[in-house]
Amino acid sequence: MKSRQISFSPPDITEEEIKEVAEAMRSGWITTGPRTKKLESQIADFCHTSKAVCLNSATAALELTLRVLGIGEGDEVITSAYTYTASASVIDHVGAKIVLVDTAKDSWEMDYDALEKAINEKTKAIIPVDLGGVPCDYDKIKAIVEAKKDLFQPNNKIQQAMGRIAITADAAHAFGASYKGQPIGAVADFTSFSFHAVKNFTTAEGGAVVWKDINGIDNEEIYHQYQLFSLHGQSKDALAKTKLGAWEYDIKGPWYKCNMTDIMAAIGLVQMKRYPEMLKRRKEIISKYNEAFKGMSIQTLMHYSEDHQSSGHLYLVRLLGLGEEERNAFITKMAEHGVATNVHYKPLPMHTAYKNLGFDIKNCPNAYKQYQNEVTLPLHTKLTDEDVDYIIENFKEVYQDVKA
Repeated sequence: MKSRQISFSPPDITEEEIKEVAEAMRSGWITTGPRTKKLESQIADFCHTSKAVCLNSATAALELTLRVLGIGEGDEVITSAYTYTASASVIDHVGAKIVLVDTAKDSWEMDYDALEKAINEKTKAIIPVDLGGVPCDYDKIKAIVEAKKDLFQPNNKIQQAMGRIAITADAAHAFGASYKGQPIGAVADFTSFSFHAVKNFTTAEGGAVVWKDINGIDNEEIYHQYQLFSLHGQSKDALAKTKLGAWEYDIKGPWYKCNMTDIMAAIGLVQMKRYPEMLKRRKEIISKYNEAFKGMSIQTLMHYSEDHQSSGHLYLVRLLGLGEEERNAFITKMAEHGVATNVHYKPLPMHTAYKNLGFDIKNCPNAYKQYQNEVTLPLHTKLTDEDVDYIIENFKEVYQDVKA
């Protein structure tokens, strides 16, 4: 087969997105404004939630969620050792203690027994990670949280109303996924999405947070708190200040700056129209991979089952029987054939920042085993069927070479 150059995860942008961005720029309104508010409304509808807040990243969405929940110094928050740093760094940002849990054996999901054991009186939230767009076992997580209710000590009004540990999902990869018939966004208590350039759905940079209704808590109050946190604590956004005579505002707290702009939202509004077809195409590519790799000595991420539908964000593969050195040789050889691959993820205890916080990969042996021979294949809507065939052919050939 003729040599090709295949990128790992380029953004899928059409002339329609470019036109909408140009119209936003011509409108004279390029920061947070009407397009951002429209995108928030569409995301809330898509996720079957009452409200959504658009921000400049999923990291901001996750951090502000912890702040909305009143989580800080003296608290503990649990997340997976097998994830990107943002799932854990936000815990440190708010002053809480990071608690990392190993994956289950031969799984990319948290070990739920270990999760249950990690909970104590200081635990205020769990951050499950929907790796590659595949939802976690939320029924198990909810059962664990319910079983540990007697240990829970609320810090603020929202925690009091919830009466238990908050499930604050890192669904950076999972916009458009579903769990037992419910869209991700309507499953966990709070859910953060990423719209970064490499994600299925993009606004270049950006993200959003949605949440389930909480008895006794006004959704407008939660929405307003996110707005305050994301715009310096300013009581009015730029749009509200444009009303005649409405210049005056108050600063409610010395807070942060992480709002989404209308330029970013313009991209998102077009992506929303295209997204169902984009999800469908990802599913087609995953099906082609799955069929081609049947019977091979590999483990892949289970994207679709009776219980869940993935967003099809990443195609993770474990090259069983190989170690780090051979895996790295595989990546190099694929690159020589013009196919860009990646690794998702190097477990957090292997990184300098987390070593400095006292974490040791020896305490996460299952996560290390998942990582040491993991490689991620290209999976995006710019791939043609011929590209997919080329990747498959080279995958099989290079894997045999490396194993030999």
